[in-house]
Amino acid sequence: MIRYTLKCKAGHRFDSWFQNTGAFAALEAGNQLACPVCGANEVEKDLMAPTVRPARKAVAGPVEKAADASVAETGPGAPNLRDPGTDLEAAIAALRKQIAENSEYVGMNFTAEARRIHEGDAPERAIYGEARPEDARQMIEDGLPVAPLPFVPTRKVN
Repeated sequence: MIRYTLKCKAGHRFDSWFQNTGAFAALEAGNQLACPVCGANEVEKDLMAPTVRPARKAVAGPVEKAADASVAETGPGAPNLRDPGTDLEAAIAALRKQIAENSEYVGMNFTAEARRIHEGDAPERAIYGEARPEDARQMIEDGLPVAPLPFVPTRKVN
């Protein structure tokens, strides 16, 4: 895994993890990268500083003795990526939590399930999932009450 610092055309900076440099290049070539703040697809690598861990002997003590465990794990000066960095990120995290608690994740079956609910073939309930852009446009044109979310749903793996 490799972490890159990225920047969109609007100047928003963010970090993202990739399987390897080839995975980043493939996503970049396919215009599949997007800014999490404004959604812009014009994203490029920004200036990055490598994270270098000290040798084991140089570490002052176990992580439990550190005043801030997140700094001890990632090194001094490293950003804390676990907590929202801005009010907007906090609001999106709260929205994600509310949606997860109050609706059913249907994954890639979102288009089919939304149509079944709209046509009365499935029980009416709140759902969320993933749809290809052309399917989402078609659902909106067909009058289905759907809206894009400002985040990508967390996929359950293994």
